[in-house]
Amino acid sequence: MPFFSIYHFLALVCVLTLHEASHAWVAYRLGDPTAQRAGRLSLNPLRHLDLLGTLMLFVAGMGWGKPVPVDARNFAHPRRDQALTALAGPAANLILAFLVAIPYTYLAQGSPLWLFSGAVLDLSLVLFFFNMLPFPPLDGSKFYALFFPTSWQARYHRFLNKSTPYALTFLVVDLTFFPEVFGFSLVWSVLSTLVFWLKTAILVII
Repeated sequence: MPFFSIYHFLALVCVLTLHEASHAWVAYRLGDPTAQRAGRLSLNPLRHLDLLGTLMLFVAGMGWGKPVPVDARNFAHPRRDQALTALAGPAANLILAFLVAIPYTYLAQGSPLWLFSGAVLDLSLVLFFFNMLPFPPLDGSKFYALFFPTSWQARYHRFLNKSTPYALTFLVVDLTFFPEVFGFSLVWSVLSTLVFWLKTAILVII
């Protein structure tokens, strides 16, 4: 379901900025200054928003920011630290979802802040689940590498490099053309279900 409201646009700016800045911050803390030198260790949205990723959010209901540059050679423990850096963005989105659920629960329904907090909550959960999908170049594909045996690492990374164009093509086709042809998107159907259940659980906890 595409998002078109001004609240979702403002939420997108906040959520994507936090997501990408978290990648940069964790990479920097783990010893890689590449993102910091590129100006990505910042909460300035203009440093993180990607034009195509922003347009895709409004067209297909999902989007992304500019990839944060990472040089794993600077990490003391490349395999572990690269996985933690990949996890940082989705983890930041999940934490933000829990935090923003508080005003969403207690503010007057229909007020501008309630609508904005609801948009941040929804988009945070969408980006959390979307980025944890195992498709390259999403964060999940990099994080899950941590669980493969050492003997499989080189083979897995070759697979990621070769399959990235196919994975991106599938995501674009599924999110833009499948709804027109078949009436639904496979990826969005799965993600919307996951978002619904986790949002419900968060609001119960809060």
